[in-house]
Amino acid sequence: MTANEVIRAPVAAVEAFCVSAFTACGADAETARDATRSMMHGSVHGVDSHGVRLTAHYIRALEGGRLNKRPKPELRRIKTGSGLLEADHAQGARATYCAMDHAMEMARESGIAAVGIRNSSHFGPAGAYAKYAADKGFLALVVANSDSFVRLHDGTERFHGTNPFSVAAPSGGPDPWLLDMATSAVPYNRVELYRSLGVTLPVGVASDAKGVNTTDPHLAEMLAPVGGEFGFKGAAIGGVAEIFSAVLTGMRLSPEILPMGGPDMSTPREMGAFVLAMDPDGFIGAGIVEAGMRRYLDLLRNSPARPDCRVMAPGDREWAEAARRRVDGLPLDPVTQDGFRTLAATYGLKLPF
Repeated sequence: MTANEVIRAPVAAVEAFCVSAFTACGADAETARDATRSMMHGSVHGVDSHGVRLTAHYIRALEGGRLNKRPKPELRRIKTGSGLLEADHAQGARATYCAMDHAMEMARESGIAAVGIRNSSHFGPAGAYAKYAADKGFLALVVANSDSFVRLHDGTERFHGTNPFSVAAPSGGPDPWLLDMATSAVPYNRVELYRSLGVTLPVGVASDAKGVNTTDPHLAEMLAPVGGEFGFKGAAIGGVAEIFSAVLTGMRLSPEILPMGGPDMSTPREMGAFVLAMDPDGFIGAGIVEAGMRRYLDLLRNSPARPDCRVMAPGDREWAEAARRRVDGLPLDPVTQDGFRTLAATYGLKLPF
């Protein structure tokens, strides 16, 4: 096997392997289900940095005690449309799907509802939870902070996390309008993926230990905020995620969160997150909202494009990639392959490739 070799595996086989691995390590059924479906969202839709390559990491955190294998998340409803979910140090996807379920239930009554999440951990792709709500007919917003890895605009040290930000709206069709972005120029897991693949980083997305831009993923010690020369915009949006997920929930700010990669895998990270759900029937009505979205997307996609380009709505690239991957299989980079082999040997599991 060469250092750059990627293999493909069937979607169903990879999903079954991940569920089996979480179950084998002692995680409860809800954790195995939710951790897997968040990662599968990433891998199926081409967000490989937040896909199944995280399986071995999450299991390491579960085995080490950082994450609770059998958490009991509890909602404390504060007002008609707001509450706090005590996640009990659950794996992040377990906590966030639970919080979104509560937010949607409250929004059916109040029209709009938000849930702050306390004592959670890394939750993977923010878009998984926004899409989950949109698929059920809600508009949604999801944000979180994470351990410091992104410099401020003109800064030379890590400050914010990659602080993801996702918004989704039902489109009246099978796929929603979906914005899913890190507030850094790229997610840090993308740097790790490029290290595994031996791929050079784009210009202007990462810096070395002194804050000097680098395209070598092995020298990347921090990320730039999204926006390039206008990175102050990305840094400010990262601050929005910080306020909603950490300040509003009383959880740790990015500089206070233990590093995702360890070495301490026994101490809970005490992270926050935030989800918001809006019921269209609390506004103009679901039918009119969906009709408006269809009209908007039709105008957008038929807008004139530059030569050899195509105008796309947020999410269009992901839906096309998902269709391909459901046929061709999921690409697994060498690090992910090695992680799967280790898990298979440890727990006596059948590899999906």
